[in-house]
Amino acid sequence: MKNMECFAIRWFSFITTSFFFYFPKGCFGGQYEKQLLHHLLDQYNTLERPVANESDPLQLSIGLTLMQIIDVDEKNQLLVTNIWLKLEWTDVNLRWNASEYGEVKDLRIPPHRIWKPDILMYNSADEGFDGTYPTNVVVKNNGSCLYIPPGIFKSTCKIDITWFPFDDQHCKMKFGSWTYDGFQIDLQLQDEMGGDLSSFITNGEWDLLSVPGKRNEIFYSCCPEPYVDITYVINIRRRTLYYFFNLIVPCVLIASMAVLGFTLPPDSGEKLSLGTYFNCIMFMVASSVVSTIIILNYHHRNADTHEMTNMVKILFLTWLPWVLRMRRPDHEQDTDTSHMSIQFRELELRNRSSKSLLANVLDIEDDFRHNTYQSSSHHSSFYRHEGTGSAGTGPGVGIIHTSGTTSSCIGPHRELSLILKELRTITEKIRRDEEASEITNDWKFAAMVVDRLCLIIFTLFTVIATIAVLLSAPHIIVQ
Repeated sequence: MKNMECFAIRWFSFITTSFFFYFPKGCFGGQYEKQLLHHLLDQYNTLERPVANESDPLQLSIGLTLMQIIDVDEKNQLLVTNIWLKLEWTDVNLRWNASEYGEVKDLRIPPHRIWKPDILMYNSADEGFDGTYPTNVVVKNNGSCLYIPPGIFKSTCKIDITWFPFDDQHCKMKFGSWTYDGFQIDLQLQDEMGGDLSSFITNGEWDLLSVPGKRNEIFYSCCPEPYVDITYVINIRRRTLYYFFNLIVPCVLIASMAVLGFTLPPDSGEKLSLGTYFNCIMFMVASSVVSTIIILNYHHRNADTHEMTNMVKILFLTWLPWVLRMRRPDHEQDTDTSHMSIQFRELELRNRSSKSLLANVLDIEDDFRHNTYQSSSHHSSFYRHEGTGSAGTGPGVGIIHTSGTTSSCIGPHRELSLILKELRTITEKIRRDEEASEITNDWKFAAMVVDRLCLIIFTLFTVIATIAVLLSAPHIIVQ
């Protein structure tokens, strides 16, 4: 049994070793790619324009994929879009034979490790100017480089709202090299049809019409060399459904009410009635705004800013609530409670008027004052009795005890007076707060009364005016 186990272990070790030796390619993929990167990038100069002949321009094609229209800012004349740029060029310094490197045919290289064209959007309004994200460059063994940086582009756009909301906007996006002229980089348009719209996300406010592209070659006064740019135009049209139902239809209906009056014959008598009804409705709307302002004014008044006169109290707190059948459920209860509290305080003060200051503050009975008075009388008689004895000691002792008792009562009496003063201050503050709260509640109730009055008046006015206009027609009842 042990021989069989040893044989199995040796056989497994032999197979495993043979597998690693027979299939060496299972672990050289990463090694070849590492060697290839060292071969390409160790001597690579990112500042060198990658062309075989320095007098020849580098051919660079530009494409654009519009993903989304994020915002159209009419006030600031800005267009915010989500776009993927597509840049393709050939780098002669990044070519290799795939068979020499384990059939590795492409690499992903960060853009800061190789030469990259300085393509920017000329009319950018972004804070960082370039809003693209630096993704990796896909490099193939023939030297072709594909760079697709996505970005949120904020571009300037001259927005014309003359025909709002039936307006079309044409926003340009100009791309070009910032430092290379047309003799060094030759820009070409990838697709003559314009930008790629296959992945476009529909916008809720704007319809995308087209995104044509055009190659421009411009000679500036400063330089004899031409400068090439690729300009895309984003043509959009505002969706009118929202504005049609919320802006146009109400305006048309209001205008049609005024125009319909001219279609009636003069002898029908309805020409003036329709105009009168329309004017009444306009007057009612204006009056409702004024009434609402008055109601809000009353509602936010308080005792510190306004004083309620007797006429206002009688009108809005007594007479109109009685006419409109309005009640204040908590007001009667609060009034009864306040009367009871006042009567209770008066009774308590009347009962305590015969008490001493100490009894009033400490809430003790009169027995304390009575006992104190008897004790004081007893001591006084005692002192007087002692005074009638010997002339040398009696009067002196009586004077000393009397002065000591008087001085010991002055300190507590003063402290109790201060405590009583603070209690009066707190009581007065609570009373003022209750009065201010009552005045504020009166103003709020007055606002409710005015609101209810306006509701009844405007409802009656609308119903009466509508019925009056309809009944003035001679054939309102269908026969």
